[in-house]
Amino acid sequence: MHEGSAALGDARPHPARVYDCLLEGKDNYLADQEVAEELAARWPEIQQGVRENRRWMHRAVRYLAREAGIRQFLDIGTGIPTRPNLHEVAQEVEPTARVAYVDNDPLVLNHAEALLTPLTEQGRTIYLQADLRQPGRILASERLNALLDLREPVGLTLVAILHFLEESERPEAILEELVAALPSGSYVALSHACGDAAPASAKDAAAFYREREVSAPVVPRSEARINGFFAGLELLEPGVVPVSQWHPDGPDLPEAVWFYGGVARKP
Repeated sequence: MHEGSAALGDARPHPARVYDCLLEGKDNYLADQEVAEELAARWPEIQQGVRENRRWMHRAVRYLAREAGIRQFLDIGTGIPTRPNLHEVAQEVEPTARVAYVDNDPLVLNHAEALLTPLTEQGRTIYLQADLRQPGRILASERLNALLDLREPVGLTLVAILHFLEESERPEAILEELVAALPSGSYVALSHACGDAAPASAKDAAAFYREREVSAPVVPRSEARINGFFAGLELLEPGVVPVSQWHPDGPDLPEAVWFYGGVARKP
């Protein structure tokens, strides 16, 4: 684990690095570790949810590559690379799959070149340092458009990222702008922290995040609200559900998961 380089912003906890800690990764700093350790101690279901969310991403990407025939992916809010990475899952199914990763954390950029290399000779990946709050900048990127053909179906993945947007940042409007730029036949795979299972605990955990001055507050939303992010899209079965229940690999499912997710097709 890293102990400091102020140039990389380690003085303040960052959501991507706290998430990495909860996944028992090593690319984080003391400030992130302290937040993650207290989260795991006070709300162990959060750490379980983070792990299930990662497994959900693998299943969703595998579905998009294998069943839906998606060959290009735009992953916004990448976070610290944790193997298997999204492109490794996609390229295992389809060796020519192309993946554009987007994140606003300098530490991700620091590791991207080493960790986000294509799994296959045919596949390609790039990393853009950009912010979800500026979808126009992402979509206009020359590097993005050199890799992805936005006239062809795209798999847009927003894995545990929208809950870092406050209401004033208009998450629905940001998502609408992104989806509007994609052609018919594209898919959106989205997961989000949900407070329905334990509203009081979710509220306390969100308050803790703010108290510890993590660089982006977490905003848990209801299942109904998360469903609303898929407005205008064709939501695939089983709909928006706890991530552990979305096409699970086996019968042993956690009882309570604080992350809900779904996959939908743009008609």
